[in-house]
Amino acid sequence: MTLEAILAYLHLLAILTMVVFIASEAALCRVQWLNAAVVERLAKVDMVYGIAAIAVLATGIARTWWGVKGTAWYWTNPLLHVKLGLFIIVGVLSIFPTLTYFRWRKTLRATGKLPLEGDIKKTRRLVMMQAHLIALIPLVAVFLARGFGK
Repeated sequence: MTLEAILAYLHLLAILTMVVFIASEAALCRVQWLNAAVVERLAKVDMVYGIAAIAVLATGIARTWWGVKGTAWYWTNPLLHVKLGLFIIVGVLSIFPTLTYFRWRKTLRATGKLPLEGDIKKTRRLVMMQAHLIALIPLVAVFLARGFGK
């Protein structure tokens, strides 16, 4: 039972970290706020977001293996696959902003130029899509935890 509680805590901590850092990206990635310091910060914030996402996945998988309900209960439930599907979509959507932040930082360091307004808006739109999809995952999770889909 202690292992279950620790795994649940680590999973929630990773989720909260991920949410805080995608919210930070959404707040920082705005045309009116973007300056050299923000470009540098976005790359760092996105790195923590990515690490948190990996931790969410790792702790979630650990819960299915070592948790009380076990792999047979989790992996045969279609809602787990919906959660994973949403998580994968968020992960794929996050690739473009990540590459963009690194490109912005490289350009800034080489030339001192900030990104164009259209590029900022496009990137922010993808960040917001991630944030909104992330909000759906706990909805699926609460139904999964209560045995729906079995």
